[in-house]
Amino acid sequence: MDKLKRESNISKLQVAIIFGGAGEEHPVSVKSAVEVAKNIDTEKYEPFYIGITKSGEWKLCESPLTDWENGKPVMLSPDRSVHGLLVIERGQYKTIRIDVAFPVLHGKHGEDGAIQGLLELSGIPYVGCDIQSSVLCMDKSLTYTVIRNAGIATPDFRLVAANEAVDASRLIYPVFVKPARSGSSFGVSKVSRKEDLPNALKDAGQYDTKIVIEEAIVASEVGCAVLGNNGDLVVGEPDRISLSHGFFRIHQEAEPESGSENATFIVPADISAESRSLIRQTAKAIYCALGCRGIARVDLFLRQDGTVILNEVNTLPGLTSYSRYPRMMAAAGLPLSEVIDQLVSLALK
Repeated sequence: MDKLKRESNISKLQVAIIFGGAGEEHPVSVKSAVEVAKNIDTEKYEPFYIGITKSGEWKLCESPLTDWENGKPVMLSPDRSVHGLLVIERGQYKTIRIDVAFPVLHGKHGEDGAIQGLLELSGIPYVGCDIQSSVLCMDKSLTYTVIRNAGIATPDFRLVAANEAVDASRLIYPVFVKPARSGSSFGVSKVSRKEDLPNALKDAGQYDTKIVIEEAIVASEVGCAVLGNNGDLVVGEPDRISLSHGFFRIHQEAEPESGSENATFIVPADISAESRSLIRQTAKAIYCALGCRGIARVDLFLRQDGTVILNEVNTLPGLTSYSRYPRMMAAAGLPLSEVIDQLVSLALK
């Protein structure tokens, strides 16, 4: 059915689901949108799927499943009187009012405050963190600074520019070299010898002009899904990443749906009740300290002595069939359909 013919349906909330994007996490975003399309309650919501191509074109489509790039040209109007979309059809603009937006976007332009700023201008409520918390969480150096000031441990790190000369002999190895503002392990390298540092810096520099060099933490990698606003938070069952070798690189496999080449996800995590409680409380504290709202996944390191250290915060975590966030929430009794329902409600509050 033509989306434009459905705009008169006022019995359901009109939800704009935005996916794709021009960043490196474009394919992951499309897969997340597919899962949202499968799980959104169409008895309550009228979804309008807006795909952003790799070149940055916005397309109104029937679904993110197939052939969405051939959809109708569309744009989000910053004019609050429109409060929605401008669809270009036969040389004319038609409007579709949108009640709430769900940016199913990851990484650059999705989690860094860019789409959030556009939605703020439009006056449309949206799912997830606001501009300020999106910026803080996207930049690892800013995240670490805020969290340290909140009294929570982070790795020791050094911030350098992509073209900055770094004296490799002054570092204590191993270290991780990361783009400060990227996701899904793109451009991340573990460096065990000073001779390998230049290539790692070059690789990270492909994704960002700011690079973080941080200590390699010897610990288990765990995560916690968080849902809610302010202090009224729901947390999923923590997970643990079991590595056979190397380090965890999500979404780097050719077919991640078939599993990771070196990682197994254990949900609920096979850890003590004390550690599980600490992880959940620390995740909540981090979420609040960074001003998060709606949704985030907090990734931590769990040391053998039972202490935890922040790894990173993802403000629009993957919602794919193999992603960690929906698995953790499902283990806590919240299937993705209910997560979507709560996220829309939270956005409208």
